[in-house]
Amino acid sequence: MKQDNIRNFCVIAHIDHGKSTLSDRLLEYTKTISERDMQSQALDDMDIERERGITIKSHAIQMEYNHTNGERYTFNMIDTPGHVDFSYEVSRSIAACEGALLLVDASQGIQAQTISNLYLAIEHDLEIIPVLNKVDMESAMIDEVSDQIIDLIGCDKDEIILASGKTGVGIPELMESIIQNIPAPEGSPDEPLQALIFDSMFNSYRGVIAYYRILNGTIKKGDKIRFINTEGEYFADDIGILQMDMVPRKQLQAGNVGYVVTGIKESKEIKVGDTITLASNPGEPIHGFEEVKPMVFAGIFPIDNDDFESLRESLEKLQLNDASLVFETETSVALGFGFRCGFLGMLHLEIIQERLSREFEQEVITTIPNVSYFAYTKKGVEMEVRTPTDLPDPTHLERVEEPYIVAQIITKPEYIGTIMTLCMEKRGILTKQTYLTTERVELTFDLPLAEIVFDFYDRLKSISRGYASFDYAPLDYRASDLVKLDIKLNGESVDALSALVHRDKAAAFGRKICKRLKELLPRQQFVIAIQAAIGAKIIARETISALRKDVTAKCYGGDITRKRKLLEKQKKGKKKMRQIGSVQVPQKAFLQVLKLD
Repeated sequence: MKQDNIRNFCVIAHIDHGKSTLSDRLLEYTKTISERDMQSQALDDMDIERERGITIKSHAIQMEYNHTNGERYTFNMIDTPGHVDFSYEVSRSIAACEGALLLVDASQGIQAQTISNLYLAIEHDLEIIPVLNKVDMESAMIDEVSDQIIDLIGCDKDEIILASGKTGVGIPELMESIIQNIPAPEGSPDEPLQALIFDSMFNSYRGVIAYYRILNGTIKKGDKIRFINTEGEYFADDIGILQMDMVPRKQLQAGNVGYVVTGIKESKEIKVGDTITLASNPGEPIHGFEEVKPMVFAGIFPIDNDDFESLRESLEKLQLNDASLVFETETSVALGFGFRCGFLGMLHLEIIQERLSREFEQEVITTIPNVSYFAYTKKGVEMEVRTPTDLPDPTHLERVEEPYIVAQIITKPEYIGTIMTLCMEKRGILTKQTYLTTERVELTFDLPLAEIVFDFYDRLKSISRGYASFDYAPLDYRASDLVKLDIKLNGESVDALSALVHRDKAAAFGRKICKRLKELLPRQQFVIAIQAAIGAKIIARETISALRKDVTAKCYGGDITRKRKLLEKQKKGKKKMRQIGSVQVPQKAFLQVLKLD
């Protein structure tokens, strides 16, 4: 295939704007997939993706297209996720392309993630093709949304492709636009090899498989290759292109997207963002690949401590397929050995938990999610605080700084009041309010990241009846009045339930956890005191009364002193039992408490 006839592009959009459906039509039109094998969301190969109707992983696929002018073109397409938690997948896909299809739902218009993904693409100098999707719907606002696109990217109206992923309208025009507007890849097949790894996966038979985009040079089957970052050298046992299955090839040149199998079994040998080159004629490493920045941290512990090593292996294999997951070992008094994991958001955490359960049969306990803080002692020492137990003693503490984000919310004007109330309640500061059109307002807030971790997104959707869209980016760290909230059972702290919270919200959060524990903990033969404490100060308490045996049941009438004597004896026994008895939190209770919203 001539290099001039290759086109590399990705599909970017807000969640639920029809990326996967439009990709299905492109696969059908180019006959990459037969009618018999066709199913909706053809590229979404995970059960979770199909069940939830969202894309979690980027999917690369090669299509062959015969143009009416007799030329044959190769299209390397990457379908990307739309949810804000998977924006790292989008940034990696963009790094491997020359162009992007910017998809906008004709019935919903431009939303927060559309703008965010567009800026990512513009930063990488990608050629943008605007596509107005779902034009066949009755609620489609073609003229209005076209004007929004023109305002956003400054294109002409006739440059916008009107398409429908459902009916296939506009697909021929889209193919023509890809050929005309997206440039062919640059780079020379004769230069030293430079291939950017943008994804990888683990296969239990073949080991680690790396997906890459060749910027310069040529790779042949059997070549000795080097991974520049990890400094490992291996033989390319198998190379090829990515269609619905992997298709082997003898060699691949600059501009192509493909896979390589080297027989590596250790996941740490391959890093996403690394550069592949030839051991005999090494090239320069490729720079400008974005490093992942975890936003939310939580502890993941095996239910049975004997499963610790198999959980480590599962996380390593999962990390290959999801480079935005970071983890390190951690120990807890209550839960034993486990891992401190970093995620891009709450949906990301939920998906990882679900994938551990489905793909690796690992049932785990997840601790209360929190974010990363910086603590400064009175001696001027700076410490990163990822767990509540890392926080220094308050007597030595100068200040704690928490991460802030800049949040973009696009909504209809009638919901401005309720959204502002929600953001103020979450300690947000309104920095900008812009009317994009008469029917769409963009609100920009500075918000503490810790406040949006739990229920912010769900509440935003419910108060705006699903109309508000939300996107965020890290901003900076600011000093805040944060305290460590301890949960005690009969005076003993349970470290897995500790949390760092703002002083104003500590009492309400403590009461919530105490009430939840009272419902979940089984009653014992002695009284259990559940307390929430900041340092030595108790701010909330619930009591679980003791299970009592009716010791006076055998007394039929008679002298009251006999009954009293039996009750006193029982009282002494209960007191002694409380001193020596320990409260065990059952795993089920942990799982329920940590689902606290």
